[in-house]
Amino acid sequence: MSYRRENILIVDDDIHILELVQRHLQSMNYHTYKAVSVKEAVSILKDAVINLLVTDLKMPGVDGFQLIRYTEEHYPDMPVLVVTGYISTKNALNIGKSGVVDYLIKPFTKDELRAAVTKSLESSGKSTEREKRPATINTGNAAYGELIGKSEAFERVRDIIDRVKDNRATVLIQGESGTGKELIARAIHYSGRFSREPFVAVNCGAIPESLLESELFGYEKGAFTGASENRMGFFQAANKGTIFLDEIGNASPQVQNGLLRVLQEKEVTGVGARKPQKIELRVIAATNSDLRELVRHKKFREDLYYRLTVVEVNVPPLRERKADIPLLAEKYVRKYGVEYKDRLLSLVPEAMDVLLRYHWPGNIRELENVIQRAVIMCDGQIELRDLPDTLKFKIDFPEDAFVSLAEMEKQYIHKVLRAVDNNKTRAAEILGIDRKTLRSKLS
Repeated sequence: MSYRRENILIVDDDIHILELVQRHLQSMNYHTYKAVSVKEAVSILKDAVINLLVTDLKMPGVDGFQLIRYTEEHYPDMPVLVVTGYISTKNALNIGKSGVVDYLIKPFTKDELRAAVTKSLESSGKSTEREKRPATINTGNAAYGELIGKSEAFERVRDIIDRVKDNRATVLIQGESGTGKELIARAIHYSGRFSREPFVAVNCGAIPESLLESELFGYEKGAFTGASENRMGFFQAANKGTIFLDEIGNASPQVQNGLLRVLQEKEVTGVGARKPQKIELRVIAATNSDLRELVRHKKFREDLYYRLTVVEVNVPPLRERKADIPLLAEKYVRKYGVEYKDRLLSLVPEAMDVLLRYHWPGNIRELENVIQRAVIMCDGQIELRDLPDTLKFKIDFPEDAFVSLAEMEKQYIHKVLRAVDNNKTRAAEILGIDRKTLRSKLS
């Protein structure tokens, strides 16, 4: 028998319906896969190219609605045909929103099945597919330098920036990794009256502890082996401007002592120097550590902590400022669209929905990386297929009940049979047994 190229996956916990639909479709020369649960269906979707999903809605454990939502995001071009015993107004509305092409109410005839399958397959990739429209975003007055946002959390941060930008009060910026702490420091500096002065950013965690003091405060010729000349430190370089000390929680006790002296006396003493040097600058520090906890464990000086926290900025994680995600996404789509493809790109609404739902453990940095990858992968518009699977809808399957070895063996045999289109000779070869043994294990 010659098969069409279309592969159809049938999902139903009713074995009789499952086998009936399979027989009908095979008689129409379709290549079929079958699954008795959503978990089994997801496994088949990952291993095979499926052209049409035919699924029931009411199934134990994980229902068909979750499977539809899963396929909508992971396989957006695959049409779905629902076969169900009944369909209420609410279910019909949910199906319509999920983009299901058609549905059949049990019992149905072979001709009704044929017509629904034909309609569903013809819809794939054609005008019946939901129109892919870009998600339009009204940014309004939402930018503050490189910072973008309109959420309440962002407005609180912007209010603090407005209040400290024109003075030299010491600022401590606290927040998770990837939330844009350095951007806030730059916004404070470049939006205020000291913007023409130097801005020096120092990552305290990236400089070896043995070098951090000399890098921050400079050194005199002969202060240590290799010090062949006088060298200015980061503090001297930032004089009259702003020094940004990122990952301040990693500073050694010796550096903490020197930093406290700078804040108290407004002067620095280079390594090997005998006389201090007066400086006038603003110190902005940042950390993703809990400094209070470090103080409690004697790993950070308490007096330095209070010197640093004249003004505190607590940067909210991206999951707490969802209203800013469309603005940030558009910013990066524009940036990388021009950089990589020399044109303006856009996000379809379905892709934006995924970005809004995701919890973003890596915060803004993770969002930027996701958009950067999507721009590279997309053709014109960023669609669902261009987003990584880690962002898309996941089904939380209940833990499998323990089964006997015999039952586990039978499940594996059925999996092999599905993979070889129920060819028992080929399955027996893969399993390393003869056909007679295979039949006995299936009985």
